[in-house]
Amino acid sequence: MDIERMEEGEVTIVVVRGVIKLGESAKTFSRFLGEVLAKGSNPVLIDLEGIDYVDSTGLGELVGYLQRFEAQGRRLAFINPARRLRKLFELTRLNEVVPIFDDRARAIAELTCS
Repeated sequence: MDIERMEEGEVTIVVVRGVIKLGESAKTFSRFLGEVLAKGSNPVLIDLEGIDYVDSTGLGELVGYLQRFEAQGRRLAFINPARRLRKLFELTRLNEVVPIFDDRARAIAELTCS
C-alpha cells in the first residue's frame, strides 16, 4: 500500500494506492488517517482511484474515521472509487453518509463551501 498526503487550497487530499485489508495495510491506513486527524483541521478528500481491493476491515477503518472526523467537525469525502468499490459503498449505504465525487475540483469546492 502506498499513501500520500497533499494540501490543495483548504483541503487535505489523501491518495491511497493498493489494497486496504486485514493486516498491515489496514494498520498503515489507520495510522496515516490518525496523523491526518491529529495534525490538521481541514476537510479531507480521500482519493480512492488507486485502490484495488477493500475488505471488511478496510471498510471498517473508513467508517471509523468518518465518525472521528465528524466528531471534530471536519468534513470527509471520497473521490474516484473504482466501480467495484462504488458498488460496495452502495451495498453498505456508505454512499448515503459520505459524499463521493468523480471530479477533484468539484469535490474541493463542495468541501470548502460553508
